[in-house]
This record gives sequence, C-alpha cells and structure tokens, in this order.
Amino acid sequence: MSDPVIPNRGKRGRPRKDASKAGAAVFRRTGLHIRAVERLRAMIVQGELAPGTALVEGDLAQALGLSRTPLREAVKLLAQDGLIELRANRSACVRGLDAAEISELFEALAGFERLGAELAATRLTPAGLKRLEDLQATIEHEHAAGRLEAYYAANRAIHRAIVEAAQNRPLAQAHAALLARAEQARFLALKLAHRWDESIAEHRAILAALAERDAPRAGSLLADHVAHTAHAVMQALAAETAPRAA
Repeated sequence: MSDPVIPNRGKRGRPRKDASKAGAAVFRRTGLHIRAVERLRAMIVQGELAPGTALVEGDLAQALGLSRTPLREAVKLLAQDGLIELRANRSACVRGLDAAEISELFEALAGFERLGAELAATRLTPAGLKRLEDLQATIEHEHAAGRLEAYYAANRAIHRAIVEAAQNRPLAQAHAALLARAEQARFLALKLAHRWDESIAEHRAILAALAERDAPRAGSLLADHVAHTAHAVMQALAAETAPRAA
C-alpha cells in the first residue's frame, strides 16, 4: 500500500499561508477569466465590437480593467465558439457573419432543438415546466419594456432550458456548442422589430405544446422558430450590406 499523502502544513497543523494565498490567487484568476469571457461575448453579440474589429490586446485589457492573461484565455475560448478569428502574427479580430455558414448552422440548430423539444415534451418535470413558464413571463415583460439585451438573455435561457429538459446530456452538450456559435446572429435577428414580435408569439405556442405534452407539435414549432430566426438574420445582413453596395 502506498504512503498516505500528507498535506503541506505549518505549525499547529494549519495549512501554510503560502498555500492559502496560492489557492486564492487561482480563484481570482478564474473569476477574471470568466468575467473577461462574459464581457467580451456581450460586446461582440450586441455589436459593440463590430465584425472585422481587430482586438488590440493592450487597449482591450485596459478598457476591461483586466490583465492580459485572462484576456488571452477569453479570446481563445470565444474563438472556439466561432465569435473571434485568430490570425497568425496579427491581432485576433471579431468574426463576420457569413450567409452560407449561418444557413448551415441554423439548419443544424433546428434539428437539435426539434429533438430536444420532442423529448422534453415527454420528460418535462413540474419544476422544469415552472421554469419555462417563469422565463416566458420574463421575456413578455422585457419585450413590453423594450429591453432587448435583457430579453435576449432570457430568450437564450429558454432555448437551453428546453433542451436540458430532454434529459439527454450528449444532446445538451452539442446544443450548447451550436447555440454559442449562433449568438451573434440571433441577436442581430431580434433587432428587426417584426421578428421580435413574432418570436414572442412563437414562444407562447411552443410553451403551450410542451405543457400539453404534444411532442410532434412542440418539435415542429421549435424547429420552425429557429428557421424563422435564420431567415430574419439573412434579412438583417442584407439590410446592413445594402448601403455599402449603393
């Protein structure tokens, strides 16, 4: 049998101060890293950092009040999500939205969410249904108040909650990765006033189908909802590029 591992302790059996400080430092670095990811993601998704914008490390670190280490880690993670493009010997930049890529992405997302809704309709717990009802109430409230950013956050939570209610971990993991890649495009679609109104109505119908345990209808409605969002993204992209072409 191997010898037991004896923790590094000082006098009176207490952990050494340097070990405690090291643990606190790791915690602080982790917190900064998460903060950097969340702040950068919001800036990109909401258009504060436009597609093609070069991410000058020093300027961005200063603007966010962070050191370069957590910022670099955040940039790498957001590059994996498809929001940032890493370039050799040059600053990373915000990725643009490509119509062909968006079409494929939303096609896959619609398939995952259709399956998620179908499974959720048969596996949704009372607590899960209550969460969806609360989130629906939140998006109704934020829509009425005209708060797009708050609406978007709750809307994203609904999509994740539906797939999580399917109780299928591989599906939830794959969906989370696709949803992260689609964030920028989904927010762009909601900037169209008619799409925001449509989205609210579609979510009401999806929630009703889930509450009634109607799996085929819930899956079809959610897949159509995603397809409508993709169409709105294409409309928004066309509107943005039209003035440049003129």
